[in-house]
Amino acid sequence: MFPSDTIIAKINTPVPGLIVLCGPTAAGKSSLAIALAQRLHTSILSADSRQVYREFDIGTAKPSGIEQQQAPHYLIDLCDPTETLTVAEYQQQAQGLIEQIHQGKHTWTIEQEFKIQNSKFKIQNSLLVGGTGLYIRSIVRGLQIPQVPPQSDLRLQLQALGQAQCYAMLQQVDQESAAKIHPNDAVRTLRSLEVFYVTGRPLSQQQGEDPPTYPILQIGLDSDNLQRRIETRTAQMVEAGLVAEVEHLCQKYGSDLPLLNTLGYAEFKRHLAGDFSLSEAQRLTVLHTRQFAKRQRTWFRADSTIDWFDADAADLLERVWQRITKW
Repeated sequence: MFPSDTIIAKINTPVPGLIVLCGPTAAGKSSLAIALAQRLHTSILSADSRQVYREFDIGTAKPSGIEQQQAPHYLIDLCDPTETLTVAEYQQQAQGLIEQIHQGKHTWTIEQEFKIQNSKFKIQNSLLVGGTGLYIRSIVRGLQIPQVPPQSDLRLQLQALGQAQCYAMLQQVDQESAAKIHPNDAVRTLRSLEVFYVTGRPLSQQQGEDPPTYPILQIGLDSDNLQRRIETRTAQMVEAGLVAEVEHLCQKYGSDLPLLNTLGYAEFKRHLAGDFSLSEAQRLTVLHTRQFAKRQRTWFRADSTIDWFDADAADLLERVWQRITKW
């Protein structure tokens, strides 16, 4: 059932705005986002720091081909696994897309317009969806991020030291940034060190704010049954071919690729190396995902502007839709 023209007119406000859908991993953001995008006749802008990389699909819960047909998705598959996408680069691309959507420059295909039965609705409101808090904050608060391009030579030198030593170095030169980064997060650790060594100043001291002028509605999604959701999704990933994906990536890029040390890939990489069984790799993935979700909750719950919804509510879509229409 699609909304009436009256409801659509109500949310087609004179000033286009940004709707943010955030929350911990496995809370059900993706399916809700597609339903909202169809009702809003808008595109989904991903805010996931790993979905920006091509070929990292199953382990990052990247939208499937069918899901991308149900609603246009942007800010995924932006670069190769051997490349680096900085927060500043993500922010620039996201802000550009938001501006285009607010100006009505992004249109759906005829087939998609037919599916949502409302080809006359002019796109205005944009929809940002994901669990990478820094990506979302860079847009919502307009973080002013140092424009430091990736330094390949410096990165190679730092990577040769190992993640443990790099993180220890970061704790010495930028304690504030280190406190926000997990000790095993090689990507953000390297980036923070990179900014420090290029500019001579800690990254944490270079991030001012210039919030956007358009209205923003932040919707948070969480569940008391997140443990079960994580277990189910991890099992589905394994069934969908996650082990084969990890094996392919190891063979193509080498097992020392930083992205292969991230959640859901590191565990199965070690399984393939013979360190432990498939069931143990799956158990560890569930455990580490729970720990990651806890950190996400801490990050998002610190933002008092987020309106929270129960992901397990039977009428979740209608509740969220009602909040949007009152915005």
